[in-house]
Amino acid sequence: MSIRPEPAEVERAELVERVAREIHLRGLTTSAVHFLEASRPESGLSGSAMLFFDPVLRQVFGSGHDPVVAILADDEGIDCLIDRLLELDEEEAWEV
Repeated sequence: MSIRPEPAEVERAELVERVAREIHLRGLTTSAVHFLEASRPESGLSGSAMLFFDPVLRQVFGSGHDPVVAILADDEGIDCLIDRLLELDEEEAWEV
């Protein structure tokens, strides 16, 4: 018997992957990680944090990026995004 991830978990992982790859592609990994960490003490991301991510989110998801905003609004979503950004950065370091 295998345990399948919940649909919400799969959707979250897919969204995190897409956002992380776009951030990484634009060379914003370090800035994004620092900004996410700095935003953590607040309950959800502040308006200035969303301004930082808005160009990337609009490019990837168009104007309908509400699911991504929901992911970034909780600590678990932020943790997932930070982890994936760091993984992508490490993968690139090994390729060089």
